[in-house]
Amino acid sequence: MFGLDPWQFWTIFAVTGFAGFVKGAIGFAMPLIMASAFTSLLPPQVALAALILPVLTTNVHQALRQGPAAALQSTRNFRWHIGMVLVFLMLSAGMARQIPQGLMYALLGLPILGFALWQLAGRPMTLPIHHRRRAEIATGIVGGLYGGVSGIWGPPLVVLLLSLGVDKREQVRVQGVVFLLGAVGLTVAHLVSGILNAQTIPLSAVLCIPAFGGMLAGFALQDRMDVAQFRRWTLILLVITGLNLVRRAFSDWI
Repeated sequence: MFGLDPWQFWTIFAVTGFAGFVKGAIGFAMPLIMASAFTSLLPPQVALAALILPVLTTNVHQALRQGPAAALQSTRNFRWHIGMVLVFLMLSAGMARQIPQGLMYALLGLPILGFALWQLAGRPMTLPIHHRRRAEIATGIVGGLYGGVSGIWGPPLVVLLLSLGVDKREQVRVQGVVFLLGAVGLTVAHLVSGILNAQTIPLSAVLCIPAFGGMLAGFALQDRMDVAQFRRWTLILLVITGLNLVRRAFSDWI
């Protein structure tokens, strides 16, 4: 079954469904959840390839949920972040086989964990509007660099959106737009790098089924959450994300 034992396939199938549910409810973390589980079950390059198409297709739906006009406006509003993600994702994709993953996970996980814990402690961090462009550029560069190497480029954007105080619906839509454009870049980059190939594409395509099912269920939960609940669960998920990235960093070093 796609070169996997049945238990491996059905495990990643279930993980993908859960990741889709979390994405539908909060708007991000799908590749984080999939990558965390997949790398424990699959070779690293197969794990990366397997998540690419589910991430790409679910982001199409998330970005366009309020229609093309709203998605286009979000693209304009965050064009600096988007541009940096795309440029640096393409630049770093070719280094996926060379860069020490442990170092990358630590450098991403520790700041995310610190930011989320700071916010949960009731100490909000806001960005003055005249610093917004610089913040977009910086978070876009970081997200792009990590995205090409690991398939994970969402956390810096979530930090940016929370810092700017963007409302729930726009936050989810912006995440969908940025993740979609990044996913297109990632797909193209790894078709070129050879990680996404004739052996890995069928597995990645089949995983789109549980991804969509989970995401639709998550949308129903998201629509019932108020702004405070949405923000709190987003921060909790960021804490879990940061802890997991730090754990993976130490696992690679030990």
